[in-house]
Amino acid sequence: MPFFHDQDRSALRRMYTEAWRKHRESLPVEPLEDQIIGVVVLHPDYARVLEAGEDALQRDYTPEGGQTNPFLHMGLHLAIREQVATNRPAGITEVHRALLERLRDVHAVEHAMIDCLGEALWQAQRSGLPPDEARYLEALRRLA
Repeated sequence: MPFFHDQDRSALRRMYTEAWRKHRESLPVEPLEDQIIGVVVLHPDYARVLEAGEDALQRDYTPEGGQTNPFLHMGLHLAIREQVATNRPAGITEVHRALLERLRDVHAVEHAMIDCLGEALWQAQRSGLPPDEARYLEALRRLA
C-alpha cells in the first residue's frame, strides 16, 4: 500500500490508534483516517485493542499465539479497498463486483479477498519475489 510503505510498525499502529481516538472524540479526520475508522467499525473487538494503550501497540501477534494480528487484518482490508479503487491488478474491480453480487455483503467479500491476498503475500515472502499478480487474480476469480 503506497501510503504505508515507508512507516515502521509502531508508526503504523499509532496511525490506527490516532484515527480511532479522533473518531471517539468527534474530531475532524483525514481521508485515510476515515478509511481506517470504517474498518474498525466493522471490527468492534479491534476498537478495544486500539483503546488498550501502549501494550497493544507493542504486542507481537503471532499465529503461534492463536490470535489474529488486528493491525495486519485492518491493513489488508485497506489494501483490498485500494486495489479495487485503482483496479490493480487489472480485473480486481470486476471480481469484487461479481463477489458482491453473489455474497451481498461488502465485509464478507473483503474477507474472502483477504484470504487470497494473504496467501499471495505469504508466497511472495517465502520466495523472496514480488507478489505474483496473475496468480493472485486467478485465485480471486475462482472465488467469484
